[in-house]
Amino acid sequence: MANFDYKGGVLHAEDVPLDRLAAEVCTPFYLYSSAALEAAYRGFESALAAEKLDFQICYAVKANPHQAIISTFAGLGAGADVVSLGELRRALAAGIPPQKIVFAGVGKTETEMAAALDSGILQFNVESFPELETLDRVAGKKGAVAPVAIRINPDVDARTHAKITTGKAENKFGIDLAHAREAFAKAAALPHLEPKGIAVHIGSQLTEIAPYEDAFAKVAELFEALRGEGIALQRIDLGGGLGVTYRDETPPEPAVYAAAVRRTLGRLGVPLIFEPGRLLVAEAGILVTRVLYAKQGATRRFLVVDAAMNDLIRPTLYDAWHDIVPIAEPDGTLSPQSVDIVGPICETGDTFARDRALPPAASGDLLAICSTGAYGATMASTYNSRVPAPEVMVRGADHAVIKPRIDYDALIGQDVVPGWL
Repeated sequence: MANFDYKGGVLHAEDVPLDRLAAEVCTPFYLYSSAALEAAYRGFESALAAEKLDFQICYAVKANPHQAIISTFAGLGAGADVVSLGELRRALAAGIPPQKIVFAGVGKTETEMAAALDSGILQFNVESFPELETLDRVAGKKGAVAPVAIRINPDVDARTHAKITTGKAENKFGIDLAHAREAFAKAAALPHLEPKGIAVHIGSQLTEIAPYEDAFAKVAELFEALRGEGIALQRIDLGGGLGVTYRDETPPEPAVYAAAVRRTLGRLGVPLIFEPGRLLVAEAGILVTRVLYAKQGATRRFLVVDAAMNDLIRPTLYDAWHDIVPIAEPDGTLSPQSVDIVGPICETGDTFARDRALPPAASGDLLAICSTGAYGATMASTYNSRVPAPEVMVRGADHAVIKPRIDYDALIGQDVVPGWL
């Protein structure tokens, strides 16, 4: 991962030594590199610009909703892709202009719709006929006209993990192509909606370019047909989903992706919206944890660490691979050991790695679980009444705790005991 290197025998994040930071913050904790965030954004932006596309990048807030992360991208010119009222409020609070915000998601409530209308967002990505009717009613009560894009489901297999595939016919997302024209006709006929564009998003962690090309070709065909029928669409939202390398994946480079966009959609000459999330934040983050015990079982050796599945659920939920490296630079003369890296939660599923070859480790040693900037802290919980890991951001030799560790009084104090007890 860029911006994470061994210097003087210790893993650094930019110019911050992680052993000293662990002593100050205490483990486990998440850490993000500002330089890595900025480099990922600039790399994606440059690839699109090189193809001379007219575009707006809207960071997918769900990947990591911390205010410092969103603010970093806002300062680079990003908009936001949000899927809840909470994410909308986070984006606005972090400085994202409302006219750069897209509200997506299959289950928007009337309250969320009303708040987004009041904010003056760029568009709603609508995913069903009932949602069109509900949004028209909410906008009508406000005497407003809601800008909408209709998300189509192109029935394209993204060939990614089943739980993060969103563009196949059996998925809950979008309106199928067979009913797309009817949906746009309905939106155009409703008095408080204005169709602005087409939206599509076929999944997350894509490692091939062909599914994108298949989906985008279908979008282009539909866009031209709708314009021919008199529906004056103005833009296309292409979603996100471009993958990163967790283990041995070889996802397309942004330049290859941008070239595919140009081939399939360039002739339309309309503004495009891109919604990267994981691509921008995954490799900018790590989870630092300390070995509590090195335990030899009957057939396996375990490293029990102080992070757990409540801190990082991806390995349990998706069987996800994350590289795990020692904070102290390994002695190259020592042979690796095969270990299971596990957390303290009372479930066998609380496992970060199985049969992982690592340099010999002992109690007190520090480890970094890599590429955890996306869908790490944001999916954390307080399961087993564990307080969530704090979050830290570094910039050069500086660091800041951007989300402190709460204490147990605060955790338990969230509970309200009824008066009869």
